[in-house]
Amino acid sequence: MLRYLTRRLGQALLVVVGVVVLTFAVMRMVPGDPAVAFAGPKATPEQLAQARERFGLDDPLPVQLLNYARDLLSGDWGTSLRTRQPVLDDLYLAFPASLELVGAALLLAVAAGIPLGVLAARYKRRLPDASVRLGSMLAVSVPVFWLALALQTVFGSHLGWFPVAGEYDTSLDTTSPLTLWTNITAVDALITGNWPMLTSTLHHLVLPALVVAAYPAGVIAQMTRAALIEESGQDHARLERALGFGETSILTKFALRPALNPVLSLIALVFAYAIVNGFLVEAVFNWPGLGRYAAESIRSLDTPAIAGVTLLVALVYVLANLVVDILQGFVDPRTRTR
Repeated sequence: MLRYLTRRLGQALLVVVGVVVLTFAVMRMVPGDPAVAFAGPKATPEQLAQARERFGLDDPLPVQLLNYARDLLSGDWGTSLRTRQPVLDDLYLAFPASLELVGAALLLAVAAGIPLGVLAARYKRRLPDASVRLGSMLAVSVPVFWLALALQTVFGSHLGWFPVAGEYDTSLDTTSPLTLWTNITAVDALITGNWPMLTSTLHHLVLPALVVAAYPAGVIAQMTRAALIEESGQDHARLERALGFGETSILTKFALRPALNPVLSLIALVFAYAIVNGFLVEAVFNWPGLGRYAAESIRSLDTPAIAGVTLLVALVYVLANLVVDILQGFVDPRTRTR
């Protein structure tokens, strides 16, 4: 297991190095001069020279890359040209809201996708299987912005069951102010016992979380079904049938654990996809996360902020894959030899 973990950590570090190099290249290819964006269009030549010196834009590219990597390791991700604040501070404020949304969506996706996949595998080529396959295909295919607008219209505007914008009722900032610990509103409200804030946050979270969860739930259901059907055709499943076990017992007691391996890998992939997909959902529901921060940074050609968002999403993706690899090593010891 130790050799397996060491190998996976080495692979993750290589990916991170590649992401850093790619992020640096993207920053240099974005149109516009960061010095002009920082100093302003009416800046004097002396002010532009000072800005170029501050960002090291006159140094050779290899030197700029080394300085960029050194600054990242020291916690200096640059200064936003738009907010004039450290990018890392901006990300610290924006990322928790996105993590809250994506985390809730993945919990919903796993809670729905795996049981639906088991149901479809249990009743293969029958009505429950056809219903799950059709539903998962629709969940995967429907455009996320259309689904967001549809849920807003039906459950927000017409029925009035759920709010359609914001993370919580802003009037609670006065009546029930929140003490921050993790900067994730629902978690902080739960930790501090702020029940009005927790209730409001969960109420606002329902619709956007359902939208983000649609694609992962559909994919997880399809993968769980396919993995269980394949596993139920193995020799051990035939032996279990000969011993008198029913199909439901074979699927849930014997086939599900090895079938979870590809599902765990898939969860890591859809986690990163959900973060990026959540950008559109945040825009529709006015959710104060990375999506809004990234959109405003792109509009203002804020290259340090754009690079910071890109790097953060990539690091989260690498970390999610590493966690899944570790879980796979514990769930199925055979993966440790790969």
